[in-house]
Amino acid sequence: MNVRNTAAATIDRRVFVKDLLAKCPDALVVTGLGSPTYDVFAAGDRDKNFYLWGAMGGAALVGLGLALAQPDKSVVVVTGDGEQLMGIGGIATINAQKPKNLTIVVLDNGHFGETGMQYSHTSHGTSLAAVARACGIENAYEVHDASEIAKVVDGVHKRNGVNFAQIFIKADDLPRALPSRDGVYVKNRFREALGFAPL
Repeated sequence: MNVRNTAAATIDRRVFVKDLLAKCPDALVVTGLGSPTYDVFAAGDRDKNFYLWGAMGGAALVGLGLALAQPDKSVVVVTGDGEQLMGIGGIATINAQKPKNLTIVVLDNGHFGETGMQYSHTSHGTSLAAVARACGIENAYEVHDASEIAKVVDGVHKRNGVNFAQIFIKADDLPRALPSRDGVYVKNRFREALGFAPL
């Protein structure tokens, strides 16, 4: 069985996410299940973070809905390779809708981190950036070095189409940083940050 050498990855997921969010302080952020949620929370809790605790495979599509509803704001989805693989069909839907303000950041360690670090499909040759391009997303690319973060940030700020970045991160088992698991609280806080009344 041929698998990608995930040990060759050099990007520290927590450092990358913290740097990205610091450079995009006004972005609305949706997090994928598991480690991406921990990474975003570890970078600093904010009322414009929408943490998903379930709905595996749904982060990018939640981001799509938010981008369409808030076209004047940048929306950043931070998710993982396993979560995005679960929702792979959503990439085609995102391209069909063509929001100008959506950036999808896939933190790819080549493993299913939440279920025991089994190799994910990206370790077996699936390129999520290539899938995104095949679905019609022109600005889909891989990031192998932390210095390339400027390309991701540029896409967030320009808001000139869907920006899909597959970030090759180290397969580290980091301590969990847990935001509130109260979904109603997270939803209402996010709504209030956008100027809407809580439900």
